[in-house]
Amino acid sequence: MRGESLAATGALIAGTGALPALLAAAAPGWRICEMEGFPSTVPGAEPLRFRVERLVPFLDALLDGGVKQVCFAGAMQRPRLEPEFFDARTAALVPRLIGALQAGDDATLRAVIELFEEWGFEVVGADTLAPDLVPGEGLLCGALTKGDEADATRAAAIVAALGAVDVGQGAVVAEGLCLATEALPGTDAMLDFAAAHRARLIRTPKSGVFFKAPKPGQDRRIDLPAIGPQTVAKAAAAGLAGIVFEAGGVLLLDRAATIAAAEDAGLFLWGRAP
Repeated sequence: MRGESLAATGALIAGTGALPALLAAAAPGWRICEMEGFPSTVPGAEPLRFRVERLVPFLDALLDGGVKQVCFAGAMQRPRLEPEFFDARTAALVPRLIGALQAGDDATLRAVIELFEEWGFEVVGADTLAPDLVPGEGLLCGALTKGDEADATRAAAIVAALGAVDVGQGAVVAEGLCLATEALPGTDAMLDFAAAHRARLIRTPKSGVFFKAPKPGQDRRIDLPAIGPQTVAKAAAAGLAGIVFEAGGVLLLDRAATIAAAEDAGLFLWGRAP
């Protein structure tokens, strides 16, 4: 890849989900890059694809193309490394890469940021490219009860504890009881679990909250938590009263559609002060 002309001063390392397309629209001159096996949803893009096993040639190609800033967006799973694909320079990073991949998500992502910074790139967050995606404090729709506020407080404490050991960014609490917490399978799996089990645990037909927040001390330039219309649909299916997120710390994907979906489902959306 070395010597390939990128003709862009920024590179978007795009994964799956809605976020990459939103950021590509906000930064139309940026080059779209994809890790093999994890195609993005950026319409019309001709991405530069790379493998972790050939990370150094990929970084060199970005440098040679004049790239100065890099932004990571979208979901990616940890790849299975294939020894036969390693080039010599990337192979020298194997102990570091393996150690990072075996750590928690936040530790892994910090290691990724460090590598890109060592090559001289400025790593910027999604909120730098599209600050309007990060709502502040306040109720976006619906109404809160004292019980909802209490559930949100309980969920926030749980998420802070989970984040402190680099596990997850979300929890579901109803009537003070923790129904589910987010782990490696992700938000959708957590909400599906809550939907499957709440009937035998909670008597009130519509109660409880899903709370989402960054991990304590998380580097917010990468893996900033996000919610969107699908999150609303999953929360509604779980019988929840609303969704609570840390104000200034969560991406709201497709704001108008997410609010409309919450209103249609009778859910509140609340940006809670940290």
